[in-house]
Amino acid sequence: MKMVVAAFTLATLAACQDDETARAYGAADHVWTLTEINGTRFPAKATLIFPETGKIAGKAPCNSYTAPMSAPYPWFDAQQIASTKMACPDLQSEGEFFAALSKASISEVSGDTLILSNPDGLSMVFKASD
Repeated sequence: MKMVVAAFTLATLAACQDDETARAYGAADHVWTLTEINGTRFPAKATLIFPETGKIAGKAPCNSYTAPMSAPYPWFDAQQIASTKMACPDLQSEGEFFAALSKASISEVSGDTLILSNPDGLSMVFKASD
């Protein structure tokens, strides 16, 4: 019986833990619009949101997407991106966006700026928009 109570207590504590992702550190409640990748202006429109604990979503240049997000801040891990499959003239920009997003491993939220980066030199700059 003690083991069942202990397991229940641990499960309850895990369920009550606060969000430790970028969402909890200033990224929530914003629509983040990509402005540049690696210092070059991004030629299309792509957004990123943190709609709920454990998830990111947004609109790439052609398609909507979603992915799980459980990496604790400042880490970022968008490896399992699912998207719709519509074609449009910006498919090349969309491919660049998804490739960069899946390589990002570090997030930094500072006011109205979100930067996703990695140790290999990737830099994605997003600005908060309403």
